[in-house]
Amino acid sequence: MHRVSRFAVAGAAATALAVSLAACGGKSTDSGSSSSDDSKGKGVAIAYDIGGKGDQSFNDAAYAGMERAMKELKIGGEDVEPSDGESDADKIQRLTSLAKQGYNPVVGVGFAYAPAVKEVAAKFPKTTFGIVDDETVKADNVADLVFSEEQGSYLAGVAAAKATKSKTVGFVGGVETPLIKKFQAGYEQGVKDTDPSVKVRAQYLTQPPNFDGFSKPDLGKEAAKGMIDGGADVVYHAAGLAGQGSIEAAAEAKKWAIGVDSDQYSQKALAKYKDYILTSVTKGVSDAVFNLAKSVQDGKPETGVIRADLKSGGVALADSNPDFMKMTEVQEAVKKAEEGIKDGSIKVKTTP
Repeated sequence: MHRVSRFAVAGAAATALAVSLAACGGKSTDSGSSSSDDSKGKGVAIAYDIGGKGDQSFNDAAYAGMERAMKELKIGGEDVEPSDGESDADKIQRLTSLAKQGYNPVVGVGFAYAPAVKEVAAKFPKTTFGIVDDETVKADNVADLVFSEEQGSYLAGVAAAKATKSKTVGFVGGVETPLIKKFQAGYEQGVKDTDPSVKVRAQYLTQPPNFDGFSKPDLGKEAAKGMIDGGADVVYHAAGLAGQGSIEAAAEAKKWAIGVDSDQYSQKALAKYKDYILTSVTKGVSDAVFNLAKSVQDGKPETGVIRADLKSGGVALADSNPDFMKMTEVQEAVKKAEEGIKDGSIKVKTTP
């Protein structure tokens, strides 16, 4: 899923931020020129969204893409954490610092980076910038990396409608934004198209400008527990790090959870809950980051809107839980729905 960033301390001084960039960076290897005039630069840099590295979801998918690029393309890499309460000015300074250091491409992970990417890209025309989950930034050196989340969420809704025994399922959204509403819309449509008698309970953890709903697992756990207490036996989350709480609540109640962005059944940090993770709606954030880095190294940088959908494999429903794969009726329904979306006979809504 996506989300915004674990925003930095409001009013942080420029000097403090500059120091923190070095302290917060992840793996960094200099494999190329440090000059920002070098079209290939030092390698790929990513600036994390809310929740930061270790969310087992959105941000970790971006990190996986960076790691793959470093290994396969033999380039350097740098990943930088956000902080609570940060402003657009803080993001601007973060991206500016990465571009000045010679990283290319520089990727803002999450739609909250849109204003910063727009401003910084104009100052560094020879550097390619990427932004995940936003397509509003139009520039010759910007790649808008977006996904048809509603399509994968539709399949999750089909699976939930077939797997539920209580005829009640839940949706936990991190923050009520247009992006997360795409997840809700697809999920609800998938449920209703499969079994109109199934009730969908939806709840958002926070409202903008409060983005805690993407970073605080206790909020996700409380919401999911309330849904389960109300009869839901399948709960799908699109809440980033906060979604770990909803998975925990489902596992404790021995109910099904549906993960998001990464294949959460396979995440080591969630291993003790995996028997209750039915499936996950995956997004190819890792591939998007890698492909952007490769395009720069190949001398043909990607730009414009680059959309990944079900047909391209950019969104999908994970199949790593053996119990899920053994559910014949569920699998047949999901496959039929997938074919319908791909051939255009099923049109998935982007708003609830």
